[in-house]
Amino acid sequence: MGRRETGPNDSPLRILAVTQGLWGKRIAEYIGAHASLDWLVETWEAPRMIPPIVDDPEDFLPPELPEVDIVLALGEMAGLAQLVPDIARVTKARAVIAPIDHNVSLPPGLMHQLGKWLEEIGVAVIFPKPFCSLTESTYNRIPLVTTYQDPIIQRFARHFGRPEFRVTLTEGWIKEVEVVRDSACGCACHVAEKLIGTPVNDAIEEAGMLHHHFPCLASMERDSDYMDTLMHISGNLLKDAIKDEIRDHLLVTYIRPSGLVGGSSN
Repeated sequence: MGRRETGPNDSPLRILAVTQGLWGKRIAEYIGAHASLDWLVETWEAPRMIPPIVDDPEDFLPPELPEVDIVLALGEMAGLAQLVPDIARVTKARAVIAPIDHNVSLPPGLMHQLGKWLEEIGVAVIFPKPFCSLTESTYNRIPLVTTYQDPIIQRFARHFGRPEFRVTLTEGWIKEVEVVRDSACGCACHVAEKLIGTPVNDAIEEAGMLHHHFPCLASMERDSDYMDTLMHISGNLLKDAIKDEIRDHLLVTYIRPSGLVGGSSN
């Protein structure tokens, strides 16, 4: 999947991806390589070691940062959250996306505090947990689904977030898989390519295996909100997207409990 064509009414979308390590770098590189042709994606690698309390955030910022529309806060350590409001101010960003694929990067209390800081300076912010739960109107999975209406974030979410596919079948086999919305790490595109030639009844399970071996970099630690790992939540989101496309073509097997005679109430 290469860079996307732009729409007739699209204006340039400027993005600054702030990274701290492999997870954020991988996402930033993928978005930069596969975004719409008129998107400008720049990156800044923040320091990994930021103290728990920062007196002057500008001590940790570079001399210059580009003016952008969206900041992707791809931090891997909790200290980065303290810099995000100043990054948004310096770049004149109108929105921040701070995904949570690892709770250690943005614990709940710090997430709420960051939301308040950004609200005070008039910057929209969302916290999709995991990143691949983002759609054009919501983020997170049940029971945490949250709605939003910011048009800049919605524009980003048309291209990256919760995987969405169009599947073409031929005689019970996957013939073609079009990626309507890719995951920000590229997993959806990887799964789409590898699913071609798979029997339709094996496609959901195969999609889950492909997701796991991509590999997904979401946390394997149990999340207290979902009572599950974020990697598992991410995999279920992807499998649900495939299932939504092929459900009408799946064979349903009915299992009759032992000893039950049809229609009998005995």
